[in-house]
Amino acid sequence: MQFGLLEIWTTMSWEAKVINIVLLIMSMWSIGVMIERWWTYRQAKKSSRSYAPQVAKLLKEGKIKDAITASNRKEMRYSHLAKVLLAGLQEYQYQQESGESTNREEMLEAAHRAIERATAVNLADLKRGLSGLATIGSTSPFIGLLGTVVGIINAFRGMALSGSGGIAVVSAGISEALVSTAFGLFVAIPAVMAFNWFTTKVEGFTVEMDNSASELIDFMAKKTT
Repeated sequence: MQFGLLEIWTTMSWEAKVINIVLLIMSMWSIGVMIERWWTYRQAKKSSRSYAPQVAKLLKEGKIKDAITASNRKEMRYSHLAKVLLAGLQEYQYQQESGESTNREEMLEAAHRAIERATAVNLADLKRGLSGLATIGSTSPFIGLLGTVVGIINAFRGMALSGSGGIAVVSAGISEALVSTAFGLFVAIPAVMAFNWFTTKVEGFTVEMDNSASELIDFMAKKTT
């Protein structure tokens, strides 16, 4: 008997095949999430690097409407900073133009609440898919272990049916057990590494959003003094 992957697959029990198909689906999904999140974070970083100096310059010049226009441009749709500051700027402009509140503290509080809501929504969007990566990273080794148990059971079943314990009898079951174990680890390791890396990125984005929000509130406080 040859021990290529195709030969091992053909000798696998249906239970082991189902387990490995589940692992394959999990692997494909995690790879898709990794690619999509990497591209999204790359665009967010690139857009925000271009956006930050532009809006800072406009705010220093007191051009609130121009800052809102700059934040709302199509090319800034991936910028986490633009999304957060846009909410605060729009609320600040609305409070000024509507005349609903003439109290300085109320205007700042309204802008601050708008920024907090935008930050929460944007943070949820940045974390999209990461919980799935964490789940795959933590469960795929156990799914692989389940395949290992199934393979060992099949190996002992072969021994019982043949009445002997030769290597030829148990080789098929042992091979599918080892393949399932290896496949489970192969799926888990990249998922865990990617989850940790993306989580670090999100934490960095969160700090940037909080700092930008604080700077905007300070600017508004000076404008309404």
